[in-house]
Amino acid sequence: MAEQDFPLHPDGAHGLTRAEFRALQGGAFDRIGARYDEAFPHKDGQEAEGEWLLKQLRPGARVLDVGCGTGLPTARRFADAGMDVTGIDISPVMLDLARANVPEARFLEMDVVDLDDRLGAFDAVVAYFVLLMLPRAEIERTLRRLHSVIAPGGWLSLSMVEIDMDDVPFSFLGAPVRVTGYLNDDLVDVVRQAGFTVEHSDARSYAPASTQAPPEIQLFLTCRRAG
Repeated sequence: MAEQDFPLHPDGAHGLTRAEFRALQGGAFDRIGARYDEAFPHKDGQEAEGEWLLKQLRPGARVLDVGCGTGLPTARRFADAGMDVTGIDISPVMLDLARANVPEARFLEMDVVDLDDRLGAFDAVVAYFVLLMLPRAEIERTLRRLHSVIAPGGWLSLSMVEIDMDDVPFSFLGAPVRVTGYLNDDLVDVVRQAGFTVEHSDARSYAPASTQAPPEIQLFLTCRRAG
C-alpha cells in the first residue's frame, strides 16, 4: 500500500500519511514505555484468553504476538509454555523491554499492516489491544492479512475496548494517539467477515491503576480460521 493511500477517518480529519500516522502511534508508546504495565498491572482477561488458547495448541506451536508491547504477560506466558513465539511492534522502546522480559522469543519492529508471508505461517496469532490503534477500514484489511498468515484450522485471539468510535484523537497515559473501537456485536461481525469463526468470547469491566486511563469494557474474542 502506497503511503498516500493510507485510509483516513471518514471525514478526512486527520490528514496524515501512513508514515506520519505510524510515527504518532509508535511515538506515544515510546513515551509510555514501562509505565504501560504500571497503569495496567492486572490483565486478568488477557491472561484468561491466553490460557484458553494455550489449551488448544500443541507444544512448540508457532505463535505471533501482534503489538507485543513489553512482552508481559502474553509473550512471556506462551514462551514459558514451550511455544515458538514471535512478537511484532512499531515501538522500539517497547521492543527493547520485550527482549529483556522474554529473551528466548524473537521480536521484530514491524507494522501489522505490512504483515505478509515472509514470517511463514502461524498456528495462532494474538492481538491484544493493538487493532484499536488503526482506523476501521484498516482493521478490516488487517484481519484479512492475519487470516492469510494463520495456518488452516489455526487461531486468532484478540481484544478491543468496547466503544463506538473510529480513528478519534485521544490522550492515552498523557500521550496523544488516535483510537478506534466497536460495540460487541459489530466487532463479532467484522471478525466473521474476515473469515473467522468465533469459538470463545468474554466481556470484562476494567479499571486501570492510573487515573490517566478511564475505566473500560474489554472485549475478548478467540476465533478459528474458517478454511
